[in-house]
Amino acid sequence: MSRMLRASAIMAAGTMVSRVTGFVRTMVLAYAIGTAALGDSYNAAYAIPYSILDLLLLGVLSSVIVPMIVRAQQQDPDGGRAYEQRLLTVATVTLVGVAVLAVFAAPLLIDLYTDWAPGSKKFEVGVTLARFVLPQLAFFGVGAVAGAILNTRDRYGAPMWAPVLNNLVVICVFVAYAVVSSAKDDIERVSNGELALLGLGTTAGIVAQAVVLIVALRRAGFSFMPRFDVWNARLGEMAKAGVWTIGYVIVTQLGFLLTTNLSSAAGDAVPGHGISPYTLAFQLFQLPYGVIGVSVITAMLPRMSRAVGEGRFDDVRSEFGSSVKLVCALMVPVSLLLMVLGPAITVPIYGHGANSVADAVYIGNVLQVYGLALVPFSVFQLLLRVFYSFGDTRTPVFVGAGTTAVNAGLMVVFYMVLPAAYAVMGLALAYAIAYGMGAILAWWLAGRRVHGLGGWGVGMALTRMYLASLPTAVLALAAVWVVTQVFGGLGFVNSLIVLAVGGGLGLLLYLGVAHRMRIPEVNSIVGMVARRVGR
Repeated sequence: MSRMLRASAIMAAGTMVSRVTGFVRTMVLAYAIGTAALGDSYNAAYAIPYSILDLLLLGVLSSVIVPMIVRAQQQDPDGGRAYEQRLLTVATVTLVGVAVLAVFAAPLLIDLYTDWAPGSKKFEVGVTLARFVLPQLAFFGVGAVAGAILNTRDRYGAPMWAPVLNNLVVICVFVAYAVVSSAKDDIERVSNGELALLGLGTTAGIVAQAVVLIVALRRAGFSFMPRFDVWNARLGEMAKAGVWTIGYVIVTQLGFLLTTNLSSAAGDAVPGHGISPYTLAFQLFQLPYGVIGVSVITAMLPRMSRAVGEGRFDDVRSEFGSSVKLVCALMVPVSLLLMVLGPAITVPIYGHGANSVADAVYIGNVLQVYGLALVPFSVFQLLLRVFYSFGDTRTPVFVGAGTTAVNAGLMVVFYMVLPAAYAVMGLALAYAIAYGMGAILAWWLAGRRVHGLGGWGVGMALTRMYLASLPTAVLALAAVWVVTQVFGGLGFVNSLIVLAVGGGLGLLLYLGVAHRMRIPEVNSIVGMVARRVGR
């Protein structure tokens, strides 16, 4: 537990700063271009390279590449150095080629990911932005492989801190746009030069992030030498192991395609209720998981992979149980706070400039629904790593396919029965229900693999965490009610008051109650923070 806490704390600190600067980034984005037509075009273009990277690399990074690097370090005479060089060479050459092809295919990609008619202003602006943004594919992918190699060397700092520089670069770009642009959020008046500033500036942030990771890799003792003897790169083994993971990514990306098409159609029906509010709310929803869940998973997976390789299944169960409890110790109260304080969170962040307070409140309403999904989504992601540590990439495909099928079916149903103004909220509700069901299925299958995951102990721990969180939820509800009744509505200042009382004091109340209830994971977190403050 102590090792995981230390490693997770390093990553969580970097991720926290990254997410805070990410907050500022999205604030400036909403201020500069809003969440209507121009904002939708930018967010659609911005999502495409990440979707392609999921298909080609990110999906197999943690499930296949990290375990294979660990095995090469354990088994190869040179400690896996040549294997890592071959891997980085293959990734670089492949992603440069994909980036070039994607730039030429930008119109087809925008047509695929949105419901916009070719020739419409939204479509044409989206294509232009995509051509400026898609070159980042190569840099982001190379940086991701470099980060994976660093993680296997227990160097967690740079992969978690590099995105901070990316955010700072893009913040400067959007500030520059807000200052120099005469079009602002008017998609009819925006010029190609202004679109180039937005698109190339976004790519510049990824370039800076990749440079930081490559420099960190060199400082860790890794000297890159291009190796084109790819027959020694175990690509066949990787393909065999990764084909199922790629299948899983394809399934989830099909769900994402449906999401972007439905949300883009909703945005056409009700401006400000389309892709942008969905994207911005999803980013906020991912914040707690990104700070806590990803940090724990990154530290957990290499150790679980080693334990599986050495046949220590008891350690696998112990590692998983500790990870779930550690993650949920903070996810449980945060999920309740998101459900209560959604608009109070989004109004100070997004209710400025080109984005109205009403637009920001709607983003908060979507975030409230996403709060339902936070705990099941986090547990689902942890469960997938159990399969990946065994080298099993097939089972997650079937689990993911079932989850995505449920999500897709519910999205269509909610989109059809709900008014367009509530369609994006319906998409978030479908996501929450689907991942709740997916977590149940994944738990059952993973439990069979390791002869039990300690479900009773985890269930009791979660029950105590929810009980400890109830006073926090009540305090947050009271703060919202009092401020809206006394001061009338959630403006900027009123939202800050609600956040200070309901969020700040609420979390302190949770920590106090959980400490009194002797919840071990909370006590460990409080003790670690107290020791660091004492220094």
